[in-house]
Amino acid sequence: MKISDIRIRLVQKTDGFLRAVASFTIDDCFVIHDIKIFEREGKSFIAMPSRKTSEGEYKDVAHPINTETRDMISNAVLAAYEEITRG
Repeated sequence: MKISDIRIRLVQKTDGFLRAVASFTIDDCFVIHDIKIFEREGKSFIAMPSRKTSEGEYKDVAHPINTETRDMISNAVLAAYEEITRG
């Protein structure tokens, strides 16, 4: 699996922890939208796309099933975010 494109949309309202929303393309043929980038206590992290259940909990709509893939996605998305925010 190769991440072939990453797009970052910065969030203008910064009163919370959400800093940006990202999309990434896998192998030039499959896109995942609405990856949220949060920053808290000086550390950035991502949250996969999710929906709120009727019980008020959030459940991922799409997510990696192993740590290696999760780390690869997280590292790539956060590197793209860092590139546009830190110059």
